[in-house]
Amino acid sequence: MTELFNSKRTYILDDKELDVLGSREKLAQWRHRNFGPPWYKIGRKVAYNGADLNQWLSYQRVDPSNEAAK
Repeated sequence: MTELFNSKRTYILDDKELDVLGSREKLAQWRHRNFGPPWYKIGRKVAYNGADLNQWLSYQRVDPSNEAAK
């Protein structure tokens, strides 16, 4: 599995690397709907674990060759 995020790092909303997932507003909508990657709430701050982000992204993977077999 290719890692887009550093698995040993914790990302906060101000980190530009999170822009690949969407805007701050989009991530807030996802959290409100209990969708998206797991997150930590630290006071008023939101943080994402890099390993969690990579795992969540792997579940979002679409393989067109498998879709054709359905």
